[in-house]
Amino acid sequence: MNPTPSRERICLLTGGGYPYRRDALGGWCRTLVEGLRRFRFELLTVTDRELPSAPAYPLPFNVGSARAVALSRDTTRPGRPGRRRPGPPDGADEAAALLCRGLLGDEGPVGAQFADGLRRIAELPCGPDPLGGVPLADALIEAWRQRQAALGADTAPLPRLSVRDARTAAMLLRHAMRALAVELPEVELVHCVGGTTPLLAALGGRWRSGVPLLLTEARAPVPRQRPAEDRLSVAVRTVLRRFRTSVARTGYAEAELIAPLSTYHHGWALEHGARPARLVPVPAGVDPRDYPGVIELSPAPAVVWAGSGGPDSGLACVLEAFTEVAAAIPGTVLHLVGVTAAHEEHCAEQIERTGLGRTVRLHPLPADPRDRYTVGQVVAHVPGPADPPYRLVEAMMSGRPVVGVDVGPAGETLGETGVLVPPNDPSELAIAIAGLLRDPARRRTLGDAARQRALSHFTVDRVVRVYGALYTDLAVPPPAPAFELALSVTAPRVTLPDTVRWLAGPSGAEPGPREPALVGGPMPTGENAS
Repeated sequence: MNPTPSRERICLLTGGGYPYRRDALGGWCRTLVEGLRRFRFELLTVTDRELPSAPAYPLPFNVGSARAVALSRDTTRPGRPGRRRPGPPDGADEAAALLCRGLLGDEGPVGAQFADGLRRIAELPCGPDPLGGVPLADALIEAWRQRQAALGADTAPLPRLSVRDARTAAMLLRHAMRALAVELPEVELVHCVGGTTPLLAALGGRWRSGVPLLLTEARAPVPRQRPAEDRLSVAVRTVLRRFRTSVARTGYAEAELIAPLSTYHHGWALEHGARPARLVPVPAGVDPRDYPGVIELSPAPAVVWAGSGGPDSGLACVLEAFTEVAAAIPGTVLHLVGVTAAHEEHCAEQIERTGLGRTVRLHPLPADPRDRYTVGQVVAHVPGPADPPYRLVEAMMSGRPVVGVDVGPAGETLGETGVLVPPNDPSELAIAIAGLLRDPARRRTLGDAARQRALSHFTVDRVVRVYGALYTDLAVPPPAPAFELALSVTAPRVTLPDTVRWLAGPSGAEPGPREPALVGGPMPTGENAS
């Protein structure tokens, strides 16, 4: 029987993922929620995309609510839709100036200006747009000018910032900081799972209510450039990169605990200001029962790649490499598994451009994860820059040999149980895949070793056990600083027997050398004991 949920409520805060989107991070979140049934979860996702119509996963009984907030709509502050103010509130201009100066500076006192400005903005008495009416572009231009003047001769100058660039950057920053105004549910702990947008929402809620923050850094480094930003100028991209880095630093400084998924993420957090005492690495884990490690189902050569299929998913590199594999080993089939519904059309377009035709099979997310990797003989692990190592652990647990691109935590996760190739080199990837397809004995050896490594280091019970302890440490109220002892027999008023003499306080007999130390505060003595 499932245990009754405790009174401790956890807000699991994501950026457009669980429970509304099926992806690697969504699977990780689902594992956490379903494994920790003694806690009550309030699910909140903050997204730039269209609001989902319904959850993509069934919600277990310990989920109290599931809510999605789209930053493009005026739904961040319930009860104030479309309300406009005649001008910015007092202190808004100063807060924006602090934010911009800190944004363009380095860590240290200048970086503290960014956190101070961000906090002031979060605490402004405003609606869904915290910087509505603030001349943010002017503040950015002034901060840019001051920073250029302060740079030494041996420091690379900032790129030129035109008025148009400043307005574009201000518009993007204004939109991003709408996340600060998102109202969080009343909970004992906020667990934010990576990403700039959910972290901004978590910071805003923390500063307004004081709720503790647990941060899981699950994705690749925060300030990565996104595909849609290629058309932006160098100056605007510089602003966005520095903004994301500054938000990450602020999150590391504010979080009570940080739980990176790997040594790679652990090092990233340390490099960006996280205190070592607040870091608790918790590797990804999957349930071995969901990935039983079956034998090869077909003698025909087949390769599996698992990913969303979107523009930022690693798909392009996989298709380019498979073109060479198909030429070297005719009849080889590539299975694209786990493709999300939103990216099926993009995936089909990319396949058509390569001319691979029927040698590529498109599989939307299967209902049963057992079918995800068993269709192939070799798994090509080519993640997108935002993907956690969750899919890699799944492939290892399935007992399939893995050819992985050596980026992020892939090397430390795979160890010696697979083949690693350099990033951005489709030919090397193709050579490694073809080599395994031609060597059944090596495939079996690597596959068995990968499963054993996953069973030893990456099981879901480890994840659930550690996060249960972290939730308890941060969300459960601390024990009382003192306690009272009720005696069944009233203690003597004059001479204390040896068995209770250690209860004596300052007014009683002095404790002897063999008497135990008190734990939990003073105890009642004499006439006050009962």
